Amino acid sequence: MTEGLRRQGSIVLATLLGLLLATVLASAATVHHGRVTWVHDGDTIQVAGIGKVRLLGIDVPEKKASTRDRYFKRQGLAPATLRNIHIRARDLVIAQSYGQTVALTTGHPSHDAYGRLLAYVILPDGRILNRVLLEQGCAVVYRRFDFSLKKDFLQAEAEARQAKQGMWE
Repeated sequence: MTEGLRRQGSIVLATLLGLLLATVLASAATVHHGRVTWVHDGDTIQVAGIGKVRLLGIDVPEKKASTRDRYFKRQGLAPATLRNIHIRARDLVIAQSYGQTVALTTGHPSHDAYGRLLAYVILPDGRILNRVLLEQGCAVVYRRFDFSLKKDFLQAEAEARQAKQGMWE
């Protein structure tokens, strides 16, 4: 009887370990490297050998007024401010990343509904471009879904608001 219980316990333990390993592997990030060849706007870049990359966890105002301005308007931001921040964000992304080889760290899901790779963009100096935009008040945290750095990003956004950076001036 005890031998049967041991075998059954071993099977349960092996099953649990297998499930744990599968969970860890499924949540493990994938890292890509490539040179930024184009900046579409403040939250979308083009990377050689990879294609369009959407900066994970942030949102930047659009070039033209759109329904996506809802969140920004609820924060009391005027349309003119949003268009100016769009330009500042794009210029910041160009200055920090254009022509640079960056590391792209993805999570799950790895792509958005438009087929763009969702990633944290790690600059050559080790800073995360997504976070830099938040620190400068050129982006807000994308709140509709969870991602690994969400808590940190919310803190960076709060600090930019408090310091009256960018759109929070």
